[in-house]
Amino acid sequence: MIDISQHFEYIAGSYLITCALVGALVFLVNQDYHTQEKRLAELEAKGVRRRSEEKS
Repeated sequence: MIDISQHFEYIAGSYLITCALVGALVFLVNQDYHTQEKRLAELEAKGVRRRSEEKS
């Protein structure tokens, strides 16, 4: 059986790096989502409509 105390730094470091990367990705995706929502609202305010929107 592997003695975990010999590899604890490697395992903990790997988990910390992974958590930091996943957290950064969640933050960036959330930030991009809000940016795209703002751009869409600006376009709709200018009168630009989606092609998929039904014509009235």
